[in-house]
Amino acid sequence: MLTHKGTKVIETERLLLRPYRSSDAGAMFRNWASEREVTKYLTWNAHRSAAQTEAVITRWIEEYGSLERYNWVIVLKELGEPVGAIDVVHIYKSVDGAEVGYCLGGKWQNKGIMTEAFKAVIKYLFEEIGFLHIRAGYAAPNLASGRVIQKCGLTYEGTLRSFFRSVSGELLDVCYYSILREEYCSRD
Repeated sequence: MLTHKGTKVIETERLLLRPYRSSDAGAMFRNWASEREVTKYLTWNAHRSAAQTEAVITRWIEEYGSLERYNWVIVLKELGEPVGAIDVVHIYKSVDGAEVGYCLGGKWQNKGIMTEAFKAVIKYLFEEIGFLHIRAGYAAPNLASGRVIQKCGLTYEGTLRSFFRSVSGELLDVCYYSILREEYCSRD
């Protein structure tokens, strides 16, 4: 049984995962939302203005009224500002499952930041909320995203062919991985 608690602050060694604030718009736009390389395998285009980013954050802040909303901004402590995002993009109520999505500014990729954030979110979703199944997928050409998922201990489930249309219009395969709560709990 799930005990929804919403987007609570999660702290790791290098990171602070917290709900968005209106004041995050400038950093979000500058650090990742405006980067085409970051968004090319996401479901949304790179933002063209800080005003567009502000509008998105305003909507997300309103959604925090639901305890079933899990949407964190990733703050790098040493920098003191947001560098990426991680959230539950879908809840599968019939099986107590969650699907997680994420993005990170190009300057901070390949430094273990997203792996650290995702591991913390997995812990929160299993231990605090009670999810039984967590899954994540990535567009097949986005191998760096796949490495994050694998480092977090998820198991390959399969590939959905031509399942995702990139922002450029290209149909891409999506590779899905998952981890079950009993697998997570049986780790050393």
